[in-house]
Amino acid sequence: MELLIPDWTDIPANVGALSTMRSGGVSRGPYDDGQGGGGLNLGVHVQDEPAHVQRNRALLRSILPAEPSWLTQVHGVNVADAAQVRDAPDADACIASEPGAVCVMMTADCLPVLLCDAAGSVVGAAHAGWRGLAGGVLENVVAAMRGRGAGEISAWLGPAIGPQQFEVGHDVVEAFASHDAASRSAFVAIAGREGKYLADIYQLARQRLAEVGVQRVAGGGLCTVRDKRFYSYRRDKQTGRMASLIWLR
Repeated sequence: MELLIPDWTDIPANVGALSTMRSGGVSRGPYDDGQGGGGLNLGVHVQDEPAHVQRNRALLRSILPAEPSWLTQVHGVNVADAAQVRDAPDADACIASEPGAVCVMMTADCLPVLLCDAAGSVVGAAHAGWRGLAGGVLENVVAAMRGRGAGEISAWLGPAIGPQQFEVGHDVVEAFASHDAASRSAFVAIAGREGKYLADIYQLARQRLAEVGVQRVAGGGLCTVRDKRFYSYRRDKQTGRMASLIWLR
């Protein structure tokens, strides 16, 4: 497997974190690695062969302390406890405060956000597509972590659609601006295309995190659309899903 290890200097020694990429599994086109090899698709909901997905998940499980706490992600704001997850409940964030419980988020352009506190006592993960981000999924996961006693929290922004690729309409701009007018700075109007904008989802996430006191934020420099090492729904439509994971050792 080709893995992405977060460039996250604030992560405590007892916290493990990684993101999968496109290669290193057994899935075939359109879920392959883009170069004729097997793809590491981890999504059970994208019409890939179920046996291939289960093999890919088994490959991932072999390097983790436990089976990831898979969720049914619905672009919402609910937060689950990774240690209590059963039967993939609807949630777009999770936290863990005991060793061995693995938080996981699947993405293919949406923004995965991993979080931990400085003491290494609580970790969290969030699926921050624009709907969840505008709805408060990051605020909710930070609040849930603090409810478990988290101190100073830092975050890492994983691979997502970049600011030169994320075209949105006026409705998306207003969804954020109605919460905070300063968020308009994350949108650039597209010349000659009225009502169309390019959105910087990384900037929007940093703004939301800053509002709840999370100032130390790493990552945010990889574009899933441009970089074919990653699955991208915007680029390919029918495609696989990657995973971003965090846990306490």
